[in-house]
Amino acid sequence: MTRMLVVTFAVLCAVPAFADAQPKDVVIGVTYPLSGPVAQVGIDCVNAVKLAAEIVNGKHDLALPLARTEGLPGLGGAKLRLVIVDNQGKPEVGQADAERLITQEKVSALFGAYYSSVTATASQVAERYGVPFLNAESSSPTLTERGFKWFFRTSPHDGHFSLAMFDFMKDLEKRRGVKIKTLGIMHEDTLFGADSAKVQEELARKSGYEVALKMAYRAKTTSLDAEVGKLKAANPDVFLPTSYTSDAVLYVKTAKTLDYVPRMLISQDAGWVDPAFVQEMKSEIEGHITRSPFALDLQAKKPLIRPVNELFKKQKDNPGGRDISEAPTRGITGYTVLVDAINRAKSTNPEEIRKALVATNVPPDQLLMPWTGVRFDEKGQNAGIRAILQQMQKGAYATIWPFDLAAADVMYPLPGFKEKK
Repeated sequence: MTRMLVVTFAVLCAVPAFADAQPKDVVIGVTYPLSGPVAQVGIDCVNAVKLAAEIVNGKHDLALPLARTEGLPGLGGAKLRLVIVDNQGKPEVGQADAERLITQEKVSALFGAYYSSVTATASQVAERYGVPFLNAESSSPTLTERGFKWFFRTSPHDGHFSLAMFDFMKDLEKRRGVKIKTLGIMHEDTLFGADSAKVQEELARKSGYEVALKMAYRAKTTSLDAEVGKLKAANPDVFLPTSYTSDAVLYVKTAKTLDYVPRMLISQDAGWVDPAFVQEMKSEIEGHITRSPFALDLQAKKPLIRPVNELFKKQKDNPGGRDISEAPTRGITGYTVLVDAINRAKSTNPEEIRKALVATNVPPDQLLMPWTGVRFDEKGQNAGIRAILQQMQKGAYATIWPFDLAAADVMYPLPGFKEKK
């Protein structure tokens, strides 16, 4: 009888104590490459996540989720706290960091990690421990094909992006009366590049284009002379590179030395949109096209972009006051989606957060992106995505496709290096 009373008393006392207990802060682990060849992108993404946390923790007159309240109302006004780590772009570092963030820092969720290869290993750890992992920018299609329960991605993957490239080529052929016959595919040899090239080759076959050349090169290589030489010899109508920043810089310098200019270049984002790459290459990349989920020139159609960009430019770790670019914008989008789910879960319990992520339905007017919303399918992939294409024109990227969103006409064919100023 005494044992029964004790147990009953414990339960009666424990239930209201647990229900009333609200955390003072919600801890989220954030992993990005803050050193190495894409450090600037990583720093920009961390700045974006910090800004998103500041918007949620404070009170701002913005249409972003939770911007107009202070803290997380579903958790009694709890504030967000970030634990930020540098994954160095190395899968093994990302894996070890994820383990430490979960077991030692006791994070409620993980967020990151830019490189698809790092996201793959870090999310495996999250899956094993049963902790939500939200990714905002890694684009390997295989990430959402692993049957994971705890992995969610807000952004398009390379299958979506590559399909946009091929839709654009078909639309351009009709619009300009040009004929594209051959493609050249070159990619770095990590998960990102290999998956991208595989999808592009499949789409080329389905679209009736001949792949004149497909080749991989070692990531972070110091020479692309042989590869660019082969491209020049094959002379494809369209060149499709998949490269991170240092490789993209090396390609442009090598192409200039060898005087190789394809009629059209459509890159798989990554290095081509790194502000450091754009600043260094300047006029050398005039006419280059990149796929993207975001563009600043969409401000007229997405009024939320302007005020968020102004806040981003004032971030203390953005001393040059640079405009927000596509990777950090995806970071803000993904992070606010994660935090919105935590707020709706009214709990830091991983399973409750996972259920809230599954039920996510963020409308387009609360997004910086030109998407139809954020709604996760059964694989954890956002079903509301939409990709755009941009072209470097007069020192800045301009949206050229879909044509109904275009801010500029397509420059075709590419000017030679001697024509660029």
